[in-house]
Amino acid sequence: MPTQAKAAVIDEITERFQSSSAAVLTEYRGLTVAQLTQLRRSLGEGSSYAVVKNTLTKRAAEQVGFTDLTPLLSGPTAIAFIEGDPVEAAKAIRDFSRAHPLLVVKGGVVEGRTVDAREVTRLADVESREVLLAKLAGAMKGNLTKAAGLFQAPLSQVARLAAALQEKKAAEAPAAEAAADSAPADDAAADTTDSPDTAAADAESPAGTD
Repeated sequence: MPTQAKAAVIDEITERFQSSSAAVLTEYRGLTVAQLTQLRRSLGEGSSYAVVKNTLTKRAAEQVGFTDLTPLLSGPTAIAFIEGDPVEAAKAIRDFSRAHPLLVVKGGVVEGRTVDAREVTRLADVESREVLLAKLAGAMKGNLTKAAGLFQAPLSQVARLAAALQEKKAAEAPAAEAAADSAPADDAAADTTDSPDTAAADAESPAGTD
């Protein structure tokens, strides 16, 4: 491959590492093209699954500070670059590997942190953001014991719940600010409206009083 073409590939892999929420390295030896296509589709819209050259990927990983991936880049390697929820993608990869044991998860990067194969598997066991929020809402409507039990979940799940709550709060903030902004306007309108008593007092005041 010409040097210019290699540089372009390295730049592309580097960009995918930087823009993706997660990247999972796998060995695909023995899988058919149809099976790999099935895996790619299960990862969700915007995500990709592509065979990579180890030497070029090592250079890309070094450029973004993921040198811990170097030992994983041996043998036939394909990377799933995830654009959406890393948990949902990890579940898709786990389910596919159960049905197709030839797929071997090596490790990867999740939200800027390198992880091993076991951590990818554990990530697949974490409940989705929507499920966690629904459970919290149900616990809050029930009793404090249920709510306390939810926060005694594994640390990874609690951290995910905290992130979900932060996202929910950020989404609701504009509506709260809009309501707050409208309140002074209503008060001002109320202040400028003459009451019957004020109008009567003005009518009784002598005209031309200095």
